Amino acid sequence: MNQRAPITNGGFRPGAGRRKVAGGVALAVLLLLAVAVGSLTGLMLVYSVNLPQIDDLTRYRPDTTTELYDIHGRIFGSFALQRRVLVNYTDLSPLLRQAVISIEDKNFESHWGVNFFRVLGAAYHDLTSKSRAQGASTLTMQLARNLFLSNERTFGRKLQEVLLSIQIEHTFTKQQIFTLYANQIYLGHGVYGFEAGSEYYFSKHAKDLTLPEAALLAGLPKGPSEYDPVVNPDKAFRRRNMVVNAMLEDGKITAAQANGARSAPLGLHIQPPPNSAAPWFVEEVRRELERKLGPDQVHEAGLKVYTTLDLDLQQAANRAVLDGLTAYERRHGWRGHLLNVIAGGIGMEGFKHPDWIVPPQPGAYVHALVTGVLPYQATARIGNEQLVLTPDDWAWTGFKTADGFLKTGDIIYVHLREQDGNILRGTLEEDTGVQGSLMAMDNVTGDVLAMVGGRDFNLSQFNRATQAERQTGSSFKPYVYTAAIEDGATPEEKILDTPVSFGNYTPHDYEGNYLGSITLLKAFADSRNIPALRLAERVGMKKVIDVAHQFGITANIPAYLPVALGSVEVTLEQQMAAYAAFPNDGIRIASRLIRRVTTADGAPLMEDTPEVTEATSARTARTMMVLLREVTRSGTAKDAAVLNHPIGGKTGTTSDFTDAWFIGFSPSTTCGVWVGYDNRESLGDKETGAKTALPIWIDFMRAAIAGKDDETFPGDQKSSPMRLAQAAVKLPAHAIH
Repeated sequence: MNQRAPITNGGFRPGAGRRKVAGGVALAVLLLLAVAVGSLTGLMLVYSVNLPQIDDLTRYRPDTTTELYDIHGRIFGSFALQRRVLVNYTDLSPLLRQAVISIEDKNFESHWGVNFFRVLGAAYHDLTSKSRAQGASTLTMQLARNLFLSNERTFGRKLQEVLLSIQIEHTFTKQQIFTLYANQIYLGHGVYGFEAGSEYYFSKHAKDLTLPEAALLAGLPKGPSEYDPVVNPDKAFRRRNMVVNAMLEDGKITAAQANGARSAPLGLHIQPPPNSAAPWFVEEVRRELERKLGPDQVHEAGLKVYTTLDLDLQQAANRAVLDGLTAYERRHGWRGHLLNVIAGGIGMEGFKHPDWIVPPQPGAYVHALVTGVLPYQATARIGNEQLVLTPDDWAWTGFKTADGFLKTGDIIYVHLREQDGNILRGTLEEDTGVQGSLMAMDNVTGDVLAMVGGRDFNLSQFNRATQAERQTGSSFKPYVYTAAIEDGATPEEKILDTPVSFGNYTPHDYEGNYLGSITLLKAFADSRNIPALRLAERVGMKKVIDVAHQFGITANIPAYLPVALGSVEVTLEQQMAAYAAFPNDGIRIASRLIRRVTTADGAPLMEDTPEVTEATSARTARTMMVLLREVTRSGTAKDAAVLNHPIGGKTGTTSDFTDAWFIGFSPSTTCGVWVGYDNRESLGDKETGAKTALPIWIDFMRAAIAGKDDETFPGDQKSSPMRLAQAAVKLPAHAIH
């Protein structure tokens, strides 16, 4: 008979114990998983509460660039906190799209917004280092972070990034996501988005990029400063080639394409600064827009501003002013007094002149740093480019050898011409600090066509056309003669040009002689002082001041007789607008800079209508035109007759030749020019308005009258004159007051 084996260990079987332990472990694991899932769910709930609504992205419009258009529809300036040009998916080169995906997110087309293995690694890296994890985020995650999240490195922020990325992928197509990314990403130098980046670095549209260009841009998002091709070309070159290699590995390009791209130079064609063609005009527009619309809308809303500027005339104005100031400098010979960076304790390598923000171009006037001096050659640099001067380039100075008047470290001023290979060539000029300004407007509409506020905007943003109040000299006399004509005077009337005293005031003429009894026409054309004072005394200075104010001169003018000779200080802008009333039959039209403004979508936002007033009667204006035209026929501005065109105007020169003026007009355009020093030092003996300012005016007006051979002044027409400018500016008659 078989007996059952005894039970040991207190009656417990070994198998049953193991099962019980395993069950306990399983229960514990389940509990831990439940806690983990619950915690994760809680965290997701907590961090998702503050997430932006994904619907916001469907309405999202990033800050874009406000663009300024000239009268021909050409962009010449812009305002932006972020320089960005929005484009569609099809506006991006396929090479660029492939390059970005290869270097930033190889699985972009297949993933659903997140690569969890890479995210966990990225989160750890972000929490333990100060740098960004390489290749950590998908394009979708980068988009979520750039659009909605801060740059703080916390687990919560990373979790929010993941959740947002999943929502974005669920809501948008891959093409939409890539387009949002391509318009948002920062590429250095204040540029956002690949279209703006392409325009800045290569002066072309993103759809036209070559393979090397596309690869360079695709490599920038990882480190816009580190891989900046302007500042760090070697690093940018290596980064670009890394992108090319990634494209080759992904099968996006052939080995032959890769070899060609890797050996290509960077090929930068940096876009000139957006406001370099008309910087003073742009600044005036900015002030006006900010005053009327507010800074935020101006700099963030991507407005379209249709201005009055004519870019062709603006470029003519730039050349005329700089060439005219150069001619003035040469008349006075080489004066030296060059600044030297070594003497100033500044290192040669680290020196950067403000001029160098604009890439050197033939025809430009720019400062350069002398780097070497030999007897018959001087070398200098402009930015990173080398300039070479030879004896012909400084012959006008009177020095035969460069080492006789130049030394290393000198800052010189040159007029660039065509390059000789990779070497810049130019003519040595001089910049003693003399300044000039020019402003031109359409007589009928008041549109400001061109504006130059000084010699170099990068050195001085002060606008000498609109902000500088300077003594007008004889350019004030038209208001005296207008008052006299309103009082009954005629051009044929005789007046004495003889010695006279007005109480304790004994005036003299510039020429130092007296002409006796002469007509008002002769007195005005030759800018004789004593006849002007006799007229002012006759009609009374109060009458003269009233006339000046009617023409738009806002200065507080004292009722002293010498004021008739131009001791009052006025801006060039006011003088120009005032003179435009004469060929306009006495109607003064306030100058304007902006015609209209629209939103980025073209909706009307603002339209500017100029103020129109009657400065004097048509009869008086036409009589004054006889006097003003005689100035350019036989008077102080007779050199202007070379234009062989209907013109008129008046010169102005102040005591000690401190200020030189010429304000003049054709039937369609009025232009004013001023030359002088900011510190009011003398321009030099006999530097009159006719000698210094008039040549600049003539150069500009050649461009302004081109193609207008048939234009005439109102008085020259057989038909009744256009009495008011209302037809052109579409104003009702009652708007004129």
